[in-house]
Amino acid sequence: MIGQASVRASILAIIVAVIAVVTVLCSQEGKDIGNYLQAVFSKKFKAKMGSQGPSVRFRKIQSFQTDYAHTTITQYESERSGMQVIVADRKGPKVNGYFTLATEIFDDSGAPHTLEHLVFMGSKSYHYKGLLDKLASRAYGSTNAWTATDHTAYTLETAGWEGFAQILPVYLEHLIVPTITDAACLTEVHHINGEGNDAGVVYSEMQGVQYTSTELMDIKARRLLYPENVGFRYETGGMMEALRVLTPERIRSFHRAMYQPRNMCVIIVGEVNHDHLLTILDQFEESVKDDIPPLNAPFKRPWIESAQPPPLKQTTVETIEFPEEDESTGDMVVAFFGPNCTDTIEATALNVLLTYLCGSSVAVLENVMVEKEELASSISYWWDARPNSVIWLQPTGVATEKLAFVEQRLISLLKEVASKPLDMKYMNECIQREKRQVKAQAEESEQFYSTNIITDYLFGSRDGSTLKDLENLSEYDHLEMWSDDQWRSFLKKWISDAHHISVLGKPSLELATKLKEDEVARIEKRKQELGAEGLEKLAKKLEEAKKQNEVEIPASLLEKWQVPPVESIHFIESQTARSGLARKLGVYENPTQKIIDNISSPLPMFVQFEDVRTNFVHIAVHVGTSKVPAEYKPLLAIFNDNFFNTPIRCNNEYLSFEQVVMRLEKDTVSYSLDSGSKFGDSESFLIRLQVEPEKYATAVEWIRTMMFDSIFDITRLKAGIAKQLADVPEIKRDGRVMTSEVEIAIHNEPSSLLVAKRTLVKSVYLRRLKKLLEKDPDAVLSRFEELRKTLFTPDNIRVLVTADISNSKLPDPVKTWDILSKSLNMTTQVINPIVKPYTLLNEEGRNPGSVGATIVPMRAIDSSYSISSGKGLTSFSDPAIPALLVAMQYLETVEGTLWNAIRGNGLAYGAYFAKELDGGYLHFKVYRSPLASKAIAAARDAITALVDGTVAFEKPMIEGAISQLVMALADEQATMATAAVQNYIIGAVRGLERDYNIKMLAKVRTVSVEDIKHAMKTWLLPLFEPGKSNVVVCCAHAMTEKLEKEFQAMGYKTQVKQLSDFSSDYGLEAPEGEENGENGEEDDSEDEEGSEGSEGSEGSYESEED
Repeated sequence: MIGQASVRASILAIIVAVIAVVTVLCSQEGKDIGNYLQAVFSKKFKAKMGSQGPSVRFRKIQSFQTDYAHTTITQYESERSGMQVIVADRKGPKVNGYFTLATEIFDDSGAPHTLEHLVFMGSKSYHYKGLLDKLASRAYGSTNAWTATDHTAYTLETAGWEGFAQILPVYLEHLIVPTITDAACLTEVHHINGEGNDAGVVYSEMQGVQYTSTELMDIKARRLLYPENVGFRYETGGMMEALRVLTPERIRSFHRAMYQPRNMCVIIVGEVNHDHLLTILDQFEESVKDDIPPLNAPFKRPWIESAQPPPLKQTTVETIEFPEEDESTGDMVVAFFGPNCTDTIEATALNVLLTYLCGSSVAVLENVMVEKEELASSISYWWDARPNSVIWLQPTGVATEKLAFVEQRLISLLKEVASKPLDMKYMNECIQREKRQVKAQAEESEQFYSTNIITDYLFGSRDGSTLKDLENLSEYDHLEMWSDDQWRSFLKKWISDAHHISVLGKPSLELATKLKEDEVARIEKRKQELGAEGLEKLAKKLEEAKKQNEVEIPASLLEKWQVPPVESIHFIESQTARSGLARKLGVYENPTQKIIDNISSPLPMFVQFEDVRTNFVHIAVHVGTSKVPAEYKPLLAIFNDNFFNTPIRCNNEYLSFEQVVMRLEKDTVSYSLDSGSKFGDSESFLIRLQVEPEKYATAVEWIRTMMFDSIFDITRLKAGIAKQLADVPEIKRDGRVMTSEVEIAIHNEPSSLLVAKRTLVKSVYLRRLKKLLEKDPDAVLSRFEELRKTLFTPDNIRVLVTADISNSKLPDPVKTWDILSKSLNMTTQVINPIVKPYTLLNEEGRNPGSVGATIVPMRAIDSSYSISSGKGLTSFSDPAIPALLVAMQYLETVEGTLWNAIRGNGLAYGAYFAKELDGGYLHFKVYRSPLASKAIAAARDAITALVDGTVAFEKPMIEGAISQLVMALADEQATMATAAVQNYIIGAVRGLERDYNIKMLAKVRTVSVEDIKHAMKTWLLPLFEPGKSNVVVCCAHAMTEKLEKEFQAMGYKTQVKQLSDFSSDYGLEAPEGEENGENGEEDDSEDEEGSEGSEGSEGSYESEED
């Protein structure tokens, strides 16, 4: 396999189709952060091969079947333009395109990033901003893009091939012959507005990240790693000072140099009609043949025919400051040059070695520095795939005063590891585990293929010889033959004996203050230089540019592209079978149910089986928390972290936590304990294991063992508490998440897990728990034992098993669970009902409006984030749902109502509705706004204009909204495993009929304009009405007074609060002499987990180009 950089995040949104609307929008939001994503993860499907037609001018280089997944990879090359086309055929409803250009630049101008925006502003044949997005929304699709250091990728994601084929030629024209007008550069890149402030979509985006610790440290590291003649040195997103002087002609020049078909690879993953594809591409090339350089024109291949970085001559450790009020926790990165990413064996060896060093709590760096010495909360690692790859190590949650020591300890520990014989048994287990995980990624994620193919296109051989490495996994067989000496030599060569660079990041309140003061002074000086007349000219220039950009797209043009039939989408079929208490939900007449019935167990364990074509077994044990006493619920954060990382005693055998983790890694593909929100049940958690079929019984035994034979060990609990507390300061720098935490606290019962698991609770509760553990450990241990007894009861456990049952790949599907049934003493004939989300609301949540606007100032942010809360629906059977879904989707369409009213006017980076259709609430969220009150008012006015008829509804946009709902359904069923989860959510969690989604899609097609208006008036406008809604805003301190005045002018009551006002100790008293303030830790905070539950799903109509 071609090596690839590890990345930190990816969330599969798996909620019912109606909720998944937000998932589609979430991909829009991803467009804004996309500039820093460098493609990751993996997916897979397959389709029938087509032969290339006789008239097209594309040469088939090769075609091969991967031997570890049901995927065929075919490579073509255009004989007249040099464009490459690589298709990974795999079955499923989704078709994903990645139109990738190698982009190399030797400055910080940001020209690569600007094009990621500008190409969406119009092309040679279509001079309309937003045309691509409107076409995509009608064709069950969406567009996206990201700018990495070494490439720019434009994505097209559709449900079904027909929609993809429809958009493809229009999309490619936008890439190769975009308009790039002066007006577009002014609005999208940079301008000075009538108030003298710098603005522009790209500029605002970089303004939001340039002075973050991550960006400051990254750019410093690049300056240390690379000389000036190497493109990897530069910030392709653009530095603000460079963006302010970037000219349209410089952007056009960069486009001419890089955006040529011979520098582009069209990558498609999904079910593809090859004949149709090649015909489309041939016709496209014919249409632009006079606009592109001839194939024999001079061209220098980016990155490969450029200067390569010299080896590091010495180790360098430098310290930088980043602006931050909380100076307790710093940051650091350590970087080494590594092997060529196209060397499959060395690249794979690097993946395995990093897993060995820091891939889990038993890996040596994690085990020593995190678990034992408690110097960091984790050791993150990844590597950038390049001709000279870069290996990154990042201890997180490090106390500022220990940064230098931790860096030295990391290097000394690496040298210590290399100086002694390695644990070759564990190394070989890492090899096997990596191999299993690659197989799983190939089955579950299309990005497995796109990432490897992009890397190969950028740095591999264009003749296809390096791409062929994807055919098999023989490199793992090769590595199994490596000796201890070979592994240690590899470790010494690239890491322990190699020179490195380290950047230590120290938080500085003084720098934060200085930067803000300097920026204010810079703007004030400019205003004085421009004067009133100069500012007025700039304002007029901006308005003229906006008018040029906002040419309305004729409905007749959009309607030339017909909405594809839903029948063109090939959804994944999963057969459901039930045993034990699950049968009370009803059983289906299908072959899988007959298999289960013939081998059923007399024990009544609730098990739902989903039968799909998969090489693995996916197990999820769904555990409710409704019976857990409220005062114990904050313990779940530590309980969950400890579940797979604790000693056990089984059959008189004691296993340390390291032994437990090692055996788990050996027996599984993956294991985790996740939030039940992934199954649509926020008041629960999931014990999840993925294994090969022959390990099915072993997996069930592991679940039983960890439930009943695990030991609550004081040392392990202390380590878990220390890690989570170390993460608190870093988490407490996110205004968006803090807004969610405050909203949850205001509207939900304290007894709900949603409220109890917030970081604002952890920051107080875990400090007190830590001290209680030191003072009275038995009291803490008894709490955990009581928690265990409450959770693991026969009436509180549901199980989902996803496997290939029809093809006999699952031995003893039902009886295997008897061992857990017996430990649960499974005699009950009833099961606890799943908590309905609306029952978690408190009185204010059920009838919002009396609190008004709550404003929470935070020094860690420069903008504002808001959530407006109003009454919502409480049942998926509510007849209002179809119209409400279409109404919200209509408003959120890219280049639609909210986009134009808010983002188009610079009032916020994003605004959207968060939906949970049985939650009893609706949320309207504003993301990164210069003043959230203005964005809220603009949304209110835009919706009012639609309701009262001032603005007419557009038929193509209604069709697009409905198509996006279809796309949401395809998103949920993109893989075998996610299709199975959807069946479970619909039937077991929601209690709905199996065909609920299909019936809902039929209903939304009948929604009229009057229905949409009624839904907006009844459900959406009250979100903006004082007395019927509450608003929570987290903002920069300087905005507080202005926000108060604006909300009061709207009619809201206002209150200014601190984050510490929303913390809670859940009855865990402070030790004597301790102040409730806990060192003032709660004054400015933020948390990721608060984004679940009442948060609904994170969706946004954010820019498709960013």
